[in-house]
Amino acid sequence: MIVMSFEMKLTFYLALGFCARMAFAQPADLVLRNGKLVTLEQSAPEAQALAARNGKIVAIGSNKTVEALIGPSTRVIDLQGRLAIPGFIEGHGHFTELGASKMMLDLRGAKNWDEIVTMVAVAAREAKPGTWIVGSGFHQAKWDRTPQPNVRGFPLHEGLSRVSPRNPVWLTHASGHAGFANAEAMRQAGVNKNTPDPAGGEILRDSHGDPTGLMNEGAQELIEHVLDSYRAHRPPSEAEAEIRQQIKLAEQECLSKGITTFEDAGSPFATVDLFRKMAEQGELGLRMWVMLRGPQAELAANLRRYYMIGVGGEHLTVRAIKEYMDGALGSRGAWLLKPYSDLPADAPNRSGLNVEEPQYIRKTAELAIENGFQLCTHAIGDRANREVLNLYEAVFREHSDKKNLRWRIEHAQHLDPADIPRFGELGVIAAMQGIHCTSDGPFVIARLGRERAEAGAYVWQKLMKSGAVVANGTDTPVEDVDPIQCYYASVSRRLKDGTVFFPDQRMSRMEALRSYTINNAYAAFEEGVKGSLKVGKLADVTVLSSDILTMPENAIPSAKVDDTIVGGKVLYERQPR
Repeated sequence: MIVMSFEMKLTFYLALGFCARMAFAQPADLVLRNGKLVTLEQSAPEAQALAARNGKIVAIGSNKTVEALIGPSTRVIDLQGRLAIPGFIEGHGHFTELGASKMMLDLRGAKNWDEIVTMVAVAAREAKPGTWIVGSGFHQAKWDRTPQPNVRGFPLHEGLSRVSPRNPVWLTHASGHAGFANAEAMRQAGVNKNTPDPAGGEILRDSHGDPTGLMNEGAQELIEHVLDSYRAHRPPSEAEAEIRQQIKLAEQECLSKGITTFEDAGSPFATVDLFRKMAEQGELGLRMWVMLRGPQAELAANLRRYYMIGVGGEHLTVRAIKEYMDGALGSRGAWLLKPYSDLPADAPNRSGLNVEEPQYIRKTAELAIENGFQLCTHAIGDRANREVLNLYEAVFREHSDKKNLRWRIEHAQHLDPADIPRFGELGVIAAMQGIHCTSDGPFVIARLGRERAEAGAYVWQKLMKSGAVVANGTDTPVEDVDPIQCYYASVSRRLKDGTVFFPDQRMSRMEALRSYTINNAYAAFEEGVKGSLKVGKLADVTVLSSDILTMPENAIPSAKVDDTIVGGKVLYERQPR
């Protein structure tokens, strides 16, 4: 052991102080000043200026605090009083699907089935015979009129088949839990009157037993298997180019909406390979946190190899697995404790669908806990949520030595009151989507009845008061990836007709901001590096045109993203300087 004299110690500590001063004196890469910086740090909740160097925050405080860090090459942005917040984190979305939605028919704006048929007719006239026509985003409960004829509000395929007789058509429901096929697509898939419903799925049929074209939950695979085979015949280079284009389009969309990190709700190994390749080569601007989705045999063989934290300068993390317990409420696939209120007594699957057996998910849970992965399970209906909570509780009890696992339930939309406290008690993250509340609100009461809806639909306050962490996102491309619209839905719960969906469950503006930043970071084990503005954390910042924390509530949707900053680099600016 080296014994230091007083003089040696003094010289050592003076040298340390000199080095610290020199490090602070080095010019910053970026300085933001003259703004309102909401840090989400209790010790200093608001600041005026911020400086970033080498991708991280090196100073935050007053304008005077950062003046010494401005050098000849420092980029200085005068915020002119504008609000700057920790970069928005999309807490649950489908990244490549968002990009893919930009490359197909966008059905979200269609007002009725006739408009969709017209869109397909135009595409069919321009397509080569045999080419698949794909689209996404339709939602029958949001049309201005019910198609005639219909089965449970869904149209029949005849109109679609008439305008596209030689091209197979596959249109994905806005929820992602159903799809609609024309006659040619069903012919190629071998779907007919005698085709049995697959496990965890339903082929919707008319009064004669003929398929209507609607494939619910697991029945989608009948069509998608043929579509995947069609795509598989392309050269590998063409397939990779398509995915790269999807990633590029999705990234551009997210950056333009102020998103600095995207939590991807399920990608296969091949897509993760490309994410890693792009991250290591510096081709990813957006930060990605990814849940793996694949067969159990593939998961068991590859989990250890695919566990990765902060690859490519904190641009890619993979440490979670995605599973599904049920479907969506809009397509009546959410698994309920009691039957849907708007289905007749003789309807099949009156309580929704269990799309993956709990025993199957239990095996995935064992893989997750053995390999240090989070488990993120899709559950929308109250029965599905109870089953997942039961499963998690049993696994946690058997592995009591494992602490702070932060397993998640994705959506957690409709809960039985008895299960609400269990999220906080078990430490299970409620990864929810504020925008789903106002988007689905018009049909929730019809599906569940008022009593069930009030007791357990999108109960953010009840969950938070029980000690649960509520994360936020959009489930894009089910909804627009725009955090501002989702933030507005979270604080207002206001539907298009002006009514407010059970207002006592609204988030405060600060709660909603936390749900989109530090809560999402916590839900991904990343609160140490992002989610708030603090010296040493990543310099991920979103600058807004208006102060969403103080402006009139009805004006919040008009706020714009002026700048999106990732690692101290401005990757999007609404009005280039």
